[in-house]
Amino acid sequence: MSLSPQSKVWIYQSNRPLAETEEQQILLELQAFAQSWISHNRQLRAGADILHQRFVVLAVDETQADASGCSIDKSVHFLKGLEQNYGLSLFERMIFSYQDAEGKVHTVDRDTFAQLHASGAINDETPVFDPLVNNLGDLQQQFVKPLGQSWHKRMV
Repeated sequence: MSLSPQSKVWIYQSNRPLAETEEQQILLELQAFAQSWISHNRQLRAGADILHQRFVVLAVDETQADASGCSIDKSVHFLKGLEQNYGLSLFERMIFSYQDAEGKVHTVDRDTFAQLHASGAINDETPVFDPLVNNLGDLQQQFVKPLGQSWHKRMV
């Protein structure tokens, strides 16, 4: 996305990896939504992407126009439609994604995440994904970090 690093981002974590064909189709739909996204009759300078086959990202450069409550509601409605059309869960907050030693991304529920940590299968050096970053610069710099340096640490 070629937007300002201060652009507001919303990250929606899928409960499962997307198949390649799903990812391609969803990305086209996301990009079309971003290009037509408006707030108070003003076109938003927005972008969309999918990261690691499971993180749906919407971004808005709010230096041009802020995303209003109504425009955010439109994005949520759009994403709920994606959930239904593709059998996804994008609004589940108690799932956690981490990267294993081979670089493969896994998404598990909170209990499994804690059990993996207790058993030593993951540790404070394990890369985790932070879907709570709130701007594009942080997405680029702080989205992936060691578990021990993340809020995830409180969950184990």
